[in-house]
Amino acid sequence: MFASLYRLRTFVSRYRGRLVLGIFAFLVARLFEALIPLFLREGIDRIATGNTAVLLPVLGIVGAVLGRFVVVTYARMTVRRVGLQVAFDLRQRLYAQLQQQGAEFFSRYTIGDMMTRAVADISLVQRLIAMGTVLLVILVFAAIVGFGFMLALSPMLTLLILPPLPFTFLYAWYASRQMGIASLDVQERLSDLGAHVQENLSGIRTIQAMVQEDNEIARFARTNQEYANAFYSQAKINSEMAAWMPTVAALCSIIILGYGGSLVMAGEMTVGTLTAFFMYVSMVVQPFRVAGFIVNLFQRAAVASDRLFEVFDLDPEIEDAPSGRTPLQIRGEIEFRHLSFTYPGAAKPALTDVELQIARGESITIMGRVGAGKSTLLKQLVRLVDVAPDSVLVDGHDVLDYPLAQLRAQVAMVPQDPFLFGEPLRDNLTYDDPTRELERIWHAAESADLKETIEAFPEQIDTIVGERGVTLSGGQKQRATLARGLIRNAPVLVLDDCFSSVDTETEEHILSKLKRLRRGQTTILVSHRVSTARHSDRIVMLDAGRIVEVGSHADLIALGGLYAELERIQREGADDADYQAAGAPA
Repeated sequence: MFASLYRLRTFVSRYRGRLVLGIFAFLVARLFEALIPLFLREGIDRIATGNTAVLLPVLGIVGAVLGRFVVVTYARMTVRRVGLQVAFDLRQRLYAQLQQQGAEFFSRYTIGDMMTRAVADISLVQRLIAMGTVLLVILVFAAIVGFGFMLALSPMLTLLILPPLPFTFLYAWYASRQMGIASLDVQERLSDLGAHVQENLSGIRTIQAMVQEDNEIARFARTNQEYANAFYSQAKINSEMAAWMPTVAALCSIIILGYGGSLVMAGEMTVGTLTAFFMYVSMVVQPFRVAGFIVNLFQRAAVASDRLFEVFDLDPEIEDAPSGRTPLQIRGEIEFRHLSFTYPGAAKPALTDVELQIARGESITIMGRVGAGKSTLLKQLVRLVDVAPDSVLVDGHDVLDYPLAQLRAQVAMVPQDPFLFGEPLRDNLTYDDPTRELERIWHAAESADLKETIEAFPEQIDTIVGERGVTLSGGQKQRATLARGLIRNAPVLVLDDCFSSVDTETEEHILSKLKRLRRGQTTILVSHRVSTARHSDRIVMLDAGRIVEVGSHADLIALGGLYAELERIQREGADDADYQAAGAPA
């Protein structure tokens, strides 16, 4: 488990110089602290012999205390700053790593779990560096300095307090293993708690609509109780350690008081020397009092580091390895060549032997039953899921040869889920390039039939839409994401069923504008409405992952197949929901 802590050195080494200075300052502070008992011994022995000239010992104590104060303040600030910087770097690395992951990763790890790793786990590593390092350094330096001065004052007394220490270390080793198991359980239960809250709040409208508030509260109580139980088990181990260490300190004090007192009574040791020896023992033993806390910090940080490196060690699902032979500007010719794809763990393929050529400037509508593979086909084009070599070509080049950034910038995809950020509408529409001029923003909004909607808002284009666009209707969100795609003016525009929440009349307005706006550019559209498909140059019907019909609206009506049946049902007034429920193509 501690191997992951060792791996943190790559993050800590960037601030090695500052950390070394902080650790050295702690050593100096221990030396200042070690001078205090010597000055105190001198003062006590002078008073015991009737000498009242104690000004020098007093000034020595004051100077040592002030020196220790200054040095410790500098050391703590320095080490804690290193902890903050390491935590910053870890969060940046984790966030960057998450940006490279795909659908398979997020199907295995919940958002709440990632939030726990980004906040709680990294905070534990920060505490280890900022606090655990301080305590460990103090413990080591206090032991070295303290034992050194104790040996100088009385070798025999020093040897007498050594026997209990091995038992202390054995117990600490055993407790640390138990603490590691308990800490892992705590972090996992905390991740469950975060995932539960995130999922609940994301689906709060569904919960309220189905009157499931009480059930969700009860379900959360069970998750919360599991976290509380795990934390209690960890706290129990920590409390036992915290109780054991003072017992060792008390035993040492009894030994010193008994034997040291006899030496004083026999005149072999002065009272000042015995007092100084007690202070050095306290200097050595005091850090052991918090040894349980130190073990707790290291174990929890070790678990947190394991969880962080679990994500850091994952390779990006979509490998970005451009060949350097692709053109800088995509024209828009697309070919699917014997394309087959099966999702990991799926029993049957989502796409099977798909063959399709799309000319530059052509508009294509893809239709099919629910689960026919429409969205999967589009994801292959922009590599949201990875493809087999030479199965998807853009302008005659394998999509694997294109840089991901170029491919996704020049093949603009408007996804089925109209996601908006909780920012002003202007920032959502210009998400990929906030420097776009206002005229271009309004032009895209007008093309998506969103201009009048925006003008009706009190703050118009600067209106904050709320988290996930909560203040907008479904149709408004879809038109906003469409405008965000149109503003990019990409050579290839991919629309994944982005009119499902838009009424037919508005859709007709948008499609007529889209046809003029996209003249000479390639447009691929997924839809379940015949009224949408008839505007396209060609219509592709998918069924069970295979292309079963290709042609214009008139061609497919004449063919009398799936498309013709869909057109008849929609023409006769059957609504889409009933039709899809019946298992017909959609």
